[in-house]
Amino acid sequence: MTRLNIVLLLAVVASALYLVHMQYESRHLFVELERAVNEARKLETEHDRLQVEKRAEATPLRVERLARSQLQMRTTTPAITLYVNDRGVVAGAPAQGAP
Repeated sequence: MTRLNIVLLLAVVASALYLVHMQYESRHLFVELERAVNEARKLETEHDRLQVEKRAEATPLRVERLARSQLQMRTTTPAITLYVNDRGVVAGAPAQGAP
């Protein structure tokens, strides 16, 4: 009878230790999950901020201003417009003195 009691006591102790270990592991995994969720929220916020910044940088007025200042581009006029047909013939050659 005492052997049975000792075996049962060891089984209960082993079961209790296993339960404690599983609870610890569960809490550890939950903390990791919360960290990952927080990181995902931060990344999503950063992505949204970058999208807004990207849209702000690509406004037509800003693009035109950069084209004029940095690329020295200008708007087209009939004096500098060349029309090319399907045979490669150029019509409407630029006026004298136009670049």
